[in-house]
Amino acid sequence: MKITKKRIVITGGTSGIGYEMVKLLHSENEVIVIARNAMKLNKLELELPGVVTYQADLSQATEVEAAANKILERFKSLDILINNVAVQYTPTFLDDDFQYSNIADEVALNFTNICHMTYWLLPALMKNEKSHERTIILNINSGLGFVPKTSSAVYCATKAALDIFSQSLSYQLEQTNVRVQQAFLELVDTPMTAGRGTNKMSPKLAAQKIIYGIENDISINNIGKVKLLRVLLRLVPSIAKRIMKKY
Repeated sequence: MKITKKRIVITGGTSGIGYEMVKLLHSENEVIVIARNAMKLNKLELELPGVVTYQADLSQATEVEAAANKILERFKSLDILINNVAVQYTPTFLDDDFQYSNIADEVALNFTNICHMTYWLLPALMKNEKSHERTIILNINSGLGFVPKTSSAVYCATKAALDIFSQSLSYQLEQTNVRVQQAFLELVDTPMTAGRGTNKMSPKLAAQKIIYGIENDISINNIGKVKLLRVLLRLVPSIAKRIMKKY
């Protein structure tokens, strides 16, 4: 199923993977982007005519609600919600540059924002229920959600929480037209991972594989090296954990 003539909300669509998804989807769909940086949103509108943008700091619950309400005022139904935005801080709790305030920011943006956004936009995703047309909530996750690394403990925990939330939400929505999917990514070359790691997947390839998962109804889309990590965790979990502990 090729994604065409769909109304799609993407959070964090001004850079990295989100930006690449917007570029791939906008020509044949109605794409709505929510992001923090107003200048980047204006640039996006100029570059990709037809893309609708809303500025919001999604780590703030009131701004999530406000952005969602603006979308609902303009659009009565939605087809796909892609919860893509995330942040990762690498200092450990023992490092001098660890910032206490980042704990709340990371949890809010990576996890509670997704719960809030899902709550507010779910009615619009269920508008198509009478026509039996399937709609999708796609949560962008990470292999760190099931095998954590040493640094970024809070980030790893938020991704693990997102996995459990997604599973439970999918149970709740089983008797509706809404399907919950997850894309588990390896390390991707985005602004968030700048200066870290090597042999990173390009954001364009990551976006292509995410969209492939949507089109082919893959509920758990393990992308790139995450496939190998899943196998290692199942067969030799001690080795999988030892590998990830190095990072």
